[in-house]
Amino acid sequence: MTALDLSRLGGWSDLPFFETTLPKIEAALAAEERPVFPPANAVFNALERCQPDDTRVVILGQDPYHTPGKADGLAFSIPQNFGGRLDSLGNIFKEIETDLGQIRSKTDLQDWADQGVLLLNTALTVPQGAAKAHAKLGWSVLVQEVLAKLADRPRVYLLWGGPAQKIGRTIDPDQNLKIETAHPSPLSVYRGFFGARPFSRSNAWLQARGMGVINWANP
Repeated sequence: MTALDLSRLGGWSDLPFFETTLPKIEAALAAEERPVFPPANAVFNALERCQPDDTRVVILGQDPYHTPGKADGLAFSIPQNFGGRLDSLGNIFKEIETDLGQIRSKTDLQDWADQGVLLLNTALTVPQGAAKAHAKLGWSVLVQEVLAKLADRPRVYLLWGGPAQKIGRTIDPDQNLKIETAHPSPLSVYRGFFGARPFSRSNAWLQARGMGVINWANP
C-alpha cells in the first residue's frame, strides 16, 4: 500500500487503528506475493466516501471481490464497466426489486455512499482468488473502532453473513435497527437473504425518525 493520506479520511482519521494496527497490515501486504484487491488507493474508499456524521445506514459484508477489476473499495459495489458476473450484487438487485418493486442496474454504488450508506467489509483487502485470506490481518480492529464511533446515535445496521454478525455483536438492537441475514453470495443467498426485505425495513425505520429514506434504485 502507498502511504495513507489521513486527511482524506476526514472524521475517521482519529481512529487509533491508523497508528496502532495499520503499519502491521501494511507490512503484511508488502510481503504478499499475490495481487491484492481493491487497488491500494481504493482500500479506504468506504470511509472516505461516507463520513461518520453522514452515516445513516451501515452495510457490513465479508471481504472484497477477489476477481481482477471487480472491487472498488465499497462493499458489494462493482465498477460500471466491469462486464463480468455480478454474483452477490446481482442478488442484492433481485431483493431490491422484490422488496421495493424498483429496479437497480447501476453496479457502482457510490450514490448509496453519498446518501449516507457506509459500505464496509469486515476485511478491507483480499488476494486474487483467495476469499477470506486477509480476514485475520487485523482489519477487524478498524471495523470495531468504526462501529464504536457510530454508537453515538441510532442508525441502521445490515449485517450480511457470519463475519459481519460476529463483529456486530456489540450493536444495540434496542437503540438501532439491526437486521442480520445470510450473505447475498450465490452460496448462501437462499438461507435467509432473499425475502428479508432489508431495504424497505431500513427506509421505514429512517422515515419514522425523520431521517429521510435512501434511494436504493437507480439514481
